[in-house]
Amino acid sequence: MIVSRLSRRALFAATASVAFAVALGSIPSKADDQDSAQAEWPQSYEASPHMAVGREATPILSPATVDATEAAIQKYQDIVTRGGWNTVPAGAELRVGSKSKAVEALRERLVASGDLDPVAGAGPVFDSFVEAAVQRFQARNGLSQTGVVSEATFTELNVPAAARLQQLETNIVRLKAYSGDLGARYVVANIPAASVETVENGVVYSHHAAGVGKIDRQSPIMQTKATEINFNPFWTVPPSLIKKDLIPKMKADPNYLTDEKIRVFNKDGQEVSPASIDWNSNEATNFKYRQDTGADLNSLGFVRVNIPNPYGVYMHDTPSKGIFGDDFRFVSSGCIRVQDVRDYVAWLLKDTPGWGRDQIDAVIRSGDRLDVKLAQPVNVYWIYVTAWATPDGIVQFRPDVYQRDGAGPGPLASAVPAQPMALPQE
Repeated sequence: MIVSRLSRRALFAATASVAFAVALGSIPSKADDQDSAQAEWPQSYEASPHMAVGREATPILSPATVDATEAAIQKYQDIVTRGGWNTVPAGAELRVGSKSKAVEALRERLVASGDLDPVAGAGPVFDSFVEAAVQRFQARNGLSQTGVVSEATFTELNVPAAARLQQLETNIVRLKAYSGDLGARYVVANIPAASVETVENGVVYSHHAAGVGKIDRQSPIMQTKATEINFNPFWTVPPSLIKKDLIPKMKADPNYLTDEKIRVFNKDGQEVSPASIDWNSNEATNFKYRQDTGADLNSLGFVRVNIPNPYGVYMHDTPSKGIFGDDFRFVSSGCIRVQDVRDYVAWLLKDTPGWGRDQIDAVIRSGDRLDVKLAQPVNVYWIYVTAWATPDGIVQFRPDVYQRDGAGPGPLASAVPAQPMALPQE
């Protein structure tokens, strides 16, 4: 599903105002944005090397992360004891060349959280030092590193230090819960960060942006295993989405199923015409719906990763690669969409004889349906961690989109009602 690039605050406010009205588009339309490079975290040349935020090799679930997060708690306790940090008056965007009292406040705020070196000086001018500091702050808060202070960045800047401390204290408990042996090779999907990392022998092997469950169709917290790869899979519409999405779409456009190559089957497995169904009733729930294979139109894209669980969710590709460049990637109906899925699948299959990257590319090109069982199932952890730190002292925060942090930080806390832990199926 292609999601417009709205600010977090705008998305949150819209979500609250419509009281979780069902968003159209859970069954994606065709997309031609097929090749989206994974974003890196650029730093201005003005940034000191020790201020840079890079790709992290330490797994989020590791004793090193626990130790670093405990150190961050002490640091933030000290910040709170000293009165926290100032707010930055929200208004017009701040960028290189801006000159105002708001820039002075921005400088003070960035120094207080360690994003701007005090030697960069003070003053009302937004220079390249401030730009680099803003990029560092954005990287730590899961925002695109534009170096421009827009609405989403103002929002994160003005979360109080005490709220950030509370967030760290809540999440250290979660991190410690995973302090045991997680396996020599495992996958971690951190839902608030909308990210996936693969871990091998205690080191992060790869990072992947992800699309995770919407606020009203949440991805579950769970532990499972990746057991099978489905190449060029069929996409079967689950019952939960027939009423929520498919029926409204057919009411709006009687050609929707035909255009999206979604076929309708009765209880005997016979294909029926969409025109024979009364879309103004619940008759449609008596049928099964299957989208033809082919990444140009199939909602799963090329690949589905089966991870047995009671929620009926899985990990998969998507033809809508554009979502991976968005800050807000809470777009699915519970499943997790994985960026650079071929690399991810190649890593999962590395111990399965005959399944190197060349074989993976070949079967995808062929369009043939094929299921491949992993020779060695890989542990998979879907977790909910909104704050953590890394051994280099970088402290990361993500919004509590599912309201699991209690009365925790962020504008979402009072804007969106609490939701059930998990809702089934993509």
